[in-house]
Amino acid sequence: MIVGRTLLALPAFLAVLGCGEPSRSDRISSPPESTMPASSPSGAASTAFDPPEAQERRKQLVRDIARRDPFDGARWDERVLAVMRQTPRHLFVPQADLASAYRDAPHPIGLGQTISQPTVVAMMTQALELSGTETVLEIGTGSGYQAAILGRLAKSVHTIELHAELAADAKERIEKLGYSNVIVRAGDGYAGWPEHAPFDRIILTAAPEALPKALVDQLAEGGILVAPVGPEGWMQRLFRYRKIKGKLVEEDLGGVMFVPMVKGDGGT
Repeated sequence: MIVGRTLLALPAFLAVLGCGEPSRSDRISSPPESTMPASSPSGAASTAFDPPEAQERRKQLVRDIARRDPFDGARWDERVLAVMRQTPRHLFVPQADLASAYRDAPHPIGLGQTISQPTVVAMMTQALELSGTETVLEIGTGSGYQAAILGRLAKSVHTIELHAELAADAKERIEKLGYSNVIVRAGDGYAGWPEHAPFDRIILTAAPEALPKALVDQLAEGGILVAPVGPEGWMQRLFRYRKIKGKLVEEDLGGVMFVPMVKGDGGT
C-alpha cells in the first residue's frame, strides 16, 4: 500500500495520507533545465535555503524511489525524478528536521493535515503525463509541495485548499520560492475553479466517494484526471481518467487509502 496525502497500495509501495484539502496522505533524477517550463523558479533552491545535507538526503530519497516502478507497466519519467531531486521538501515541512523531511513518509503540517509521502507525490505526478504545456488543477494544496513539483513540469498550476490558513501559508511559501506559474486559493475543491477551466490535467489529493461532476466538466477534451476514489474507511482505488469524446475512460492504477475529500460551502 502507498501512503501520501494518501495511502496508496500499488504493487511495490506503501504510502500515507496527507496534506491540505479536506484531509489525506501520500509518497520520484533531473531533466535538463531546457525541458523545464519557462516559468520555473530560478534559484529557488539556493544554498541559503537548501544546505548540502538537505541536497544529499534528497538525492538518496529519489534513488530509493527510483528503485521501484511507479505502477505496473510503467517506468519512471526522468523529468519527474529530476524535479523531485531539485525541490527542497524540507521547506514545505518547517517543523521537521532534515531527517524527517526526507523520510519517505507523510508528515504533519498542522490542522490535522499532512504532507504526502514523497513516493506518492512522484507516482501521481508521473500518472499525469506532463510535457510542460499543460494547465493543471490541483485539489488539496496542503503545504504546497505537490503544487511546487507540478509547477516545474507544467505550464501553470491552479491549486485549491479547503483550509484558509494552510492556503495562505502555501501561497506565501510558493511566492517566496519564485513559482510565478502556481496560483493558490482557499475554497471548495468540489466546485473546482470554473473561471480558469478547462484544465488539461486535474489531480486530487483526497478521496471522494465519486468524482465530483464539476471537476469532470472542467477537464479538457483529451485531458487526464488522477484521483483516489472510494468510501472512507475502505480500500479505495487510484484511477487515471482520460476524457475522450466527452466521456471518461478509466485506468485502475492500484489500491489506496486516502482520507476523504471534504466538501466546503459550494460542493455538489
